[in-house]
Amino acid sequence: MRIGELARLGGTTTRALRYYESLGLLTARRGANGQREYDEADLRLVAEIRSLTGIGFALEDTRPFVECLRDGHPSGDACPASVAVYRRKLAELDECIERLEAARSRVRTQLAEAEKRSRPCAR
Repeated sequence: MRIGELARLGGTTTRALRYYESLGLLTARRGANGQREYDEADLRLVAEIRSLTGIGFALEDTRPFVECLRDGHPSGDACPASVAVYRRKLAELDECIERLEAARSRVRTQLAEAEKRSRPCAR
């Protein structure tokens, strides 16, 4: 399939596919006419990349998953390097959640104090 069809089937743009290619996440073969050619395996790589970036992974974080699929594994997360990325991402999310919970607590405290100060005085 050509790049336009891969983009359409993969739910992305040709520009994004060229970018994935520039990062080495996707490898195009060239036909006799010089145009990029892709197959179902490439569509699977694009789906993996889009799935992971859709839940907040950076493009570089998708590399172990893509390599795992390229190595013939049935799933991009069947390799130890992919599991390590999941663990690192989960730790990042846990840290972010902790910071957000602390900020929420501070805002809640500030709100309670502000509400006490803004109550009309009883005469």
